[in-house]
Amino acid sequence: MLDDAGIAYSVHPYTAPGRAATSTGRAPLRSVSYGTEAAEALGLDPGRVLKTLVAEVDGTPVLAMVPVAGTLDLKALASACDGKRAVMADPAKAQRLTGYVVGGIAPLGGRQTLDVVIDLSVVEHDTVYCSAGRRGLQMELAPDDLVAATGAELAEISTG
Repeated sequence: MLDDAGIAYSVHPYTAPGRAATSTGRAPLRSVSYGTEAAEALGLDPGRVLKTLVAEVDGTPVLAMVPVAGTLDLKALASACDGKRAVMADPAKAQRLTGYVVGGIAPLGGRQTLDVVIDLSVVEHDTVYCSAGRRGLQMELAPDDLVAATGAELAEISTG
């Protein structure tokens, strides 16, 4: 999609830590975010690495992108979307909507086109990083290009 749009970007692979399965065959819950792991593995300022989260505002799915060092402010997201209430989408639903696994959700090329809201802090950086569609692969591009490619709205939606 970025090539077709003539947007400059680069990709940065890294070794994504595996998730060991439990005796039930399910991966254990994690306390460390994949974005934080990406920032550490690539030696990046966590303020430049964005996590892509699937939330629902008044029942409508939306992608929210915030720095991995921060937390999504659901009230601010609802307000940015002219809604009343935002909640995080269930991980299984997020995967169904986007076609990506949690930890590798990209803001582009998903199964469904969703509205995107990106935290305003991205404008503080020449380039930012976000998932390129799988764990262990980040793409780097200019914030303006990310906004243009996703059709995103910029808003203060991150705390921390």
